[in-house]
Amino acid sequence: MLRENSPVTVLEEYRPELTGYCYRMLGSAFEAEDAVQDTMVRAWRGLESFERRSALRTWLYRIATNVCLTMLDGAQRRARPMDFGPAGAGTAAHPGEPRPDEVWVGPIPDSRVVRDGADPAEVVAARESVRLAFVAALQLLPPRQRAVLILREVLAWSAAEVAALLDMSVASVNSALQRSRATLAGARGGDVLQPADPAQHELLGRYVTAFEAYDLKALVALLHEEATLSMPPLPLWLRGPGDILAWMSGTGSGCQGSHLIPVSASGLPAFGQYRAGGVPWALIVLELDGDRIAGVTNFLDTGRLFPLFGLPPVWRPE
Repeated sequence: MLRENSPVTVLEEYRPELTGYCYRMLGSAFEAEDAVQDTMVRAWRGLESFERRSALRTWLYRIATNVCLTMLDGAQRRARPMDFGPAGAGTAAHPGEPRPDEVWVGPIPDSRVVRDGADPAEVVAARESVRLAFVAALQLLPPRQRAVLILREVLAWSAAEVAALLDMSVASVNSALQRSRATLAGARGGDVLQPADPAQHELLGRYVTAFEAYDLKALVALLHEEATLSMPPLPLWLRGPGDILAWMSGTGSGCQGSHLIPVSASGLPAFGQYRAGGVPWALIVLELDGDRIAGVTNFLDTGRLFPLFGLPPVWRPE
């Protein structure tokens, strides 16, 4: 058992925010956790020699940043299916061959990036900055520019603090920030999950009811006119209620009889989907736009994602 105020306990207090930082940098929950674990090990080993010429938090972010930059050196940019080409047809007979994990931006449980007992405003801010579309947009930036934007815009560090951490001049930090803002202009990514919002709660309830009944008419009525459907690691993605309906009526009709378990992923409402017989099938992440569903991402890597989100390996009715 860790003693209160022991060095390890003090370091562990920073794990959620460091995980959020590394997730934004790397676009993968699994790589983020590896990066944070490496950061913690390095910090523990160097704690005795830490001369406290800077705050502990700043020191940890310096370590985490260096770990992430090393991991990103030569790595392929992570993206979403929509970044690889035009929308497909809902009548497609095959969604294409799966692509490797390192291609995709993946989801992360909100619990990994929000500390226990966090202020509600802090929770909303954390969710805003880990949404799939925002994290995917971050991957467009060169790694150091990415770090600048996250530290300045998300974590509200001063230009001087960022310059000291990244060994840059203040002018270079400000220039990198301006370029980053231009690249990310328009990256939104849906309304964050707000469990206390009655309108959002009602919309999600209607979605679950329609999906579990496989009432496609009711389901499509919830979609935004520009709604997208994607299925990483498969490259096919669809746009618009018509193609989504065609897919769910045809190739995707095996989802009939599914059961959904609610979770939260990357600041967004999400569900573990189990097909008939309790077989795990997908982690469904929804992007909402007011009273409509603007995006549905079905992450199919249940072997890794369901344990990460605390979802059972098989669903059995009670």
